[in-house]
Parts: sequence; C-alpha cells; structure tokens
Amino acid sequence: MKSWKWFIIIPSAIPCYFIIALILTFITVNNEPVPDRTGSIYLSTNGSHLYLVIKISGLSEEVLRGLEYDKDDDYLSFGWGDEYFYLNTPTWDDLTFKNAFTALFFITPTLIHVFGYDHRADDWISIKISSDELDVLNNYLADSFRLDSSGNKIIIENSLYPSDDRFYKANGSYTLFNTCNTWVNTAFKQSGLKACLWTPFEFGPRRIYEKD
Repeated sequence: MKSWKWFIIIPSAIPCYFIIALILTFITVNNEPVPDRTGSIYLSTNGSHLYLVIKISGLSEEVLRGLEYDKDDDYLSFGWGDEYFYLNTPTWDDLTFKNAFTALFFITPTLIHVFGYDHRADDWISIKISSDELDVLNNYLADSFRLDSSGNKIIIENSLYPSDDRFYKANGSYTLFNTCNTWVNTAFKQSGLKACLWTPFEFGPRRIYEKD
C-alpha cells in the first residue's frame, strides 16, 4: 500500500474508533438482579482513570500475598495501566505528549497501582456484590499480577510517587482497545456485575453505578 493512503486511513479510523466505543459503552450487560448482593465494593476515579476499591477483609489471601500496605489501612484501591505513563506521570503537570502518545498508540507493558486508605472516602461509588461475585473478582485481581519465577509479585522500587503508592508488574498489554478503564469494566463484566459491553472510557462504568 502506498504511504499516502495512510493519510486517508488513519484520520478516518479515529472517528470510527470513538463512534464504536461510544455505542458499546452505552450497552449495559449483566442487568439481571441478584438477590444476595449483601457486600460492597467501591469505584473511585481521578477524572480519567478508574480504580477498584475493596475492603482488605474482602480480599483473598492470593490477592494480599506479597502486597505492601500500612497496618492502619482498611481499604486497598487497584488501578491497572501503562507502565511508562504510570512511572513518568505522577501528576498531571508531568504529562507530556510523548507519554500520552506512547500509551495510546503503542502496545506497552503494564503495572498495577495499589494504594491504601484507612477510611472510606465520601466520593467513592458504592457497588453491591455477592460473595460468589466477589470470589470471581478476587480471582481476576490475582490473575492481573505478573509473578516472578518463584511465584511472587514484582514490586517496582524507587518510583517518583510517595512511598504509600505501590506499583507491581502486571499481566496484559495497554492498547487503545485495552485501557485502564477497560480493565475495570472487564472486572465487573467477568464478575457478573453490571458493565459496559466494552469501553475505553472512565465515564462508562461510572455512569452505570451513579444511576443505581
């Protein structure tokens, strides 16, 4: 294919991506009511990136094994994302075109960001969950961590973040079709919770649970 044709294909592909993404974002799956949803998990956001927040007592031994957190923490939040972006963009002031472009348009390795809280934040969105669904969610979380040859989680040392922000090597690659918010949405979808059919957007899962 002649190189000039890419100047036609790429600009036309971008709006197609967003149109399809919006359509799939507004299709909700797992709408059936589940009567025994007596537990709670939480959804947190920084405005562009979703986090799963779970009470430590609700996390499985497999998820907790090898995680570092403070003794006063009662909740842990989990976010998944592009390794280069995470490590080089601790604040929005650190955002560069290179960081954003690399995360969006290259297939890149990933990290899990774990942060502890000693109390529930007022802006978290509460999500009811059954014990069976929580088991599936725990399995999803455990499978998201990349392990070393000894079966241990791989923590990133000496990041630019404060000491209570911990990062671990993750499974999966970051792409336009598998974003940080796709990871959270897939967690809900696989667990049987309400979710978008597919979404790369922060507002997709958030809008579902803000309505509930």
